[in-house]
Amino acid sequence: MTPRKPVDTGDPDRLYLVTGGRSRADEAFDLVTLIVSESAPTPGMQSEHARILELCEHPVAVVEIAAELGLPVTVVRILLGDLLDTGRITARHPRAAASVASLPDSALLQEVLHGLRNL
Repeated sequence: MTPRKPVDTGDPDRLYLVTGGRSRADEAFDLVTLIVSESAPTPGMQSEHARILELCEHPVAVVEIAAELGLPVTVVRILLGDLLDTGRITARHPRAAASVASLPDSALLQEVLHGLRNL
């Protein structure tokens, strides 16, 4: 049996510097929250912040940003919180159904499924 590798393989010292020593994000970003840049990177900006702004010219999910940067999601959430606080990004949170009553009727969904299969 092969031993499992730790999920977070980043250098702890580097991660500490990237987040300024913070370990928790002020904002709650879901993994599928879409992030959109509201401005371009500026000279002197932290390189991770600048890269996020470049990646998010079009909506990108938090988990995709983390994968692209090669950083743990928790670190990316902290960086996104910084950008959100300064108005450089917009976060589009996934919508949850308000209640079970607002979900489509299962009979209607069955009819749609049958109709699609008949095409």
